[in-house]
Parts: sequence; C-alpha cells; structure tokens
Amino acid sequence: MITRSSKYVGVFAALVLVLDPAPFPAAQPQPAISASTQQRSLADVLEEVTPAVVNIAVRSRAPAETNPLYNDPFFRRYFNLPEQQQQRLSAGSGVIVDADKGYILTNHHVVADAGEIAVTLKDRRRFTAELVGSDEATDIALLKIDADKLRALPFGDSNALRVGDPVVAIGNPFGLGQTVTSGIVSALGRGGINVEDYEDFIQTDASINPGNSGGALVTADGLLVGINTAIIAPAGGNVGIGFAVPIAMASAVMEQLIKHGEVRRGRIGISVQDLTPDLAEALHIEESSGAVVGSVEQNSPAAHAGLQAGDVITAVNNRKITGSADLRNRIGLAQIGSQVEIEYLHDRARKTVTMRIEPAEAKAGAEAIPASLQGAQFQDAAGNVVVSSIEDGSAAERSGLRAGDVIVAVNRQRIATVAELAAALKDAGGTIALDLFRGGSKLFLVIG
Repeated sequence: MITRSSKYVGVFAALVLVLDPAPFPAAQPQPAISASTQQRSLADVLEEVTPAVVNIAVRSRAPAETNPLYNDPFFRRYFNLPEQQQQRLSAGSGVIVDADKGYILTNHHVVADAGEIAVTLKDRRRFTAELVGSDEATDIALLKIDADKLRALPFGDSNALRVGDPVVAIGNPFGLGQTVTSGIVSALGRGGINVEDYEDFIQTDASINPGNSGGALVTADGLLVGINTAIIAPAGGNVGIGFAVPIAMASAVMEQLIKHGEVRRGRIGISVQDLTPDLAEALHIEESSGAVVGSVEQNSPAAHAGLQAGDVITAVNNRKITGSADLRNRIGLAQIGSQVEIEYLHDRARKTVTMRIEPAEAKAGAEAIPASLQGAQFQDAAGNVVVSSIEDGSAAERSGLRAGDVIVAVNRQRIATVAELAAALKDAGGTIALDLFRGGSKLFLVIG
C-alpha cells in the first residue's frame, strides 16, 4: 500500500499489496455496453458497467531486508555482493475506456516501477498489459491489452456534476475481487491534500479502500465521471472521504499519452493568484471567483495578447474558472499549439482574447535543487523566477520559502530563468542567500 500524508491526517492511495493472484478460468464473451440513459434499477446498470472495470496485478522488485552491513558501500564492494531483491506483488484497479484498442485507464501509483502488469477482466480472462504512458503529476496512467470482446465505459460530463449527485465506486479493494459501493458527490474541485501536483478532485463518500486505486466512479446511469485515486484515512481505513480524478482531466491526459507517451504541459506566460473577496473589493469588481494576474512574461503568448498584471481571468474556452489552480490545470493540460479563449477583466471592462499554448519551460532538475529546497517547484516569470508551489511539510517550507515568492538573486547573483537558478544553486555551496519579493515586500532569506 502506498501511503502519503497531509499535515493533519493520513492520505492513502488506494493500492493494496497481495500475496498471489488466483487462477483464472476460461473466457466468456461479453457484448458492448449501452450508453442509454433510461431510468433503470442500479442492479441493471451495474450488469452493463462492471465488465468494464478490471483488476490490475503489478509485479515489481523491491530491495530485500538483509543484514545492515549489506547496505554499507565499502562492505558490498569488498565482497562483490549483488543487490538483494525480492518479488513484490501489488493490486489495483482499472477502467476499459476503448474496447477496440484495448485502452485501460488507471493510476500512476498503481503501475509505478512495474516490471510486469497483469490485467484480469470480470470474466476472468487474464492479459499482460503494455504501459502506454504515465503521468505522476495527475496520477493517471494508460495501459493497453490485446483482447477482443471487451466492454468500455462511456464518458460522462464531470464538469456537470453537482454536490449531492449519486455515484458508484467500482474496484478491487484489499485484493478481494470486484466490489461496488455507492454514495454521493460530497464536494468538487478539491485540492491541497498533498497527493499530486495537479489537483481538482471529486470528493465522494462512496467507500474507497486500498485496492480501489484506478477504479471507476460512475453516475447512476452508468457513465464514467472519475478515476478513484485516494482516501483520507486517519486510522488506516475508510472514513467516507475519498477522491477521484475527474474524467475531463483524465481524458485530457490520456489523449497526450496516446499521442506522445507523456504529458507535454503548456503555458501562456503568467503567474496568478486566487481572486479573494479582499482583492475583488480592492479591484472594485463583483466577481467571486477567478485568477488575478501577478506578472506577465516578456514575449509570451499572454504578453502578445495584451494581458497585464492586475487583470482578472474569469473563464477559459467559455467555462468559468474557480481560481488559480483551476486555471493552471486547464492551461497545463491543454495541447501544445492549440488555441484557448481567455475571458478577463481589465480595469473592470470585460474582454476576450485568443492565444496559442506554448510548451512549458523546463523546471530545475531535482539533482540541481539542494536538500534545503526540496519540495519547491520553480517557473520562469517575467525575467525572474517564481516559486509556483510548495509541498506542505517539505524542507523548502521549513526553510521559509513560500508559494508565490519571486526570486531575483542567489547569493547576490542575479537570475532571470529557472536554468540560471539551477546553475546558481549548484555553485552556491553550503549557505544559500535568496533575494526575493513576497507580497510587494523585498526579503533576504538565508538558508543554511
């Protein structure tokens, strides 16, 4: 079981370790799923839906527990000892989303570091799966199997969900086999639970337990609206707080994994912050949600389109945004080279502009970031470097760095890009002195 933690409670990715997969009898043919929205009993809907949800068994290798002396590099080199490893099996779930091509959506953490991936259908046919691609930031992965007579789940509209809508979670909890639980949508747009970089979770009280990772969250009429991902579990078990990646986000990731084998994130060249009631009052606007532009990079799509610091972005492609994280998700997952329509307020006047998505700037590599700044992400911003995010409880947070900080110099050496930041940090040695701006004030942060 993969465990992640937040500041106050444990957050568990719903992945369970198992001893050994059970034998699988011969296959039985299955017809295609009907996407009919006629009112039927839940049992009738599930008869059509559940064959599209699969069990996933992952065989990986993990270092075996051995004598502590074996961990000493000198001891190992002196006796020429190979690395001791043992087989590890883990189980999760997945959802068939394309019956003709055999595509299956699941979670990144289910298949991370997999040596072999086995997919078992409800009719007990078993196949070895190919990993098409995986994206850690959204915790979405795409598998492919070569099989016929598959059933695929039709997509619903996760953007149309409302709190209180009935939903059903289907997966493989604790390796027991396919299990169905029901509940409602408890909340929408959840973030900040320290699971992944791109967070826009559907929260549900439908029971999600270890092993449900990668399973389906479906509506009462059998439409796929989410990929079950994690639970908050202070005592290690389900307490009615589960999270699913919206299918709108998962399908956008899937398209890129099919096309490129990876997610190529986009940018328009701005840094933003949430529109708060205080900011709305200061800007004399009546909007209650949106993202305030903090800075605009030179020669970026936003600069060419005329966006300025202080503008308030309210919608992307005719869909309102809830805040800076929502905007980041929409732009970051948009196809490179595609056009997006941005609606914004400039001096209280509503404007609309279309701009092209460009490739995101490369982030500083993990090897270039010293231990004292681990947990921070950096992005280029108008000739400086902005701290785009900070993991709660990370070394960077303990060092005093905060999301939104604009770094202008390292050890009095001016920097203008993430690449220059990485180079300056590499040369900094033990003590790091950062010149930065926070909330309009200049700070000098010394990190030992």
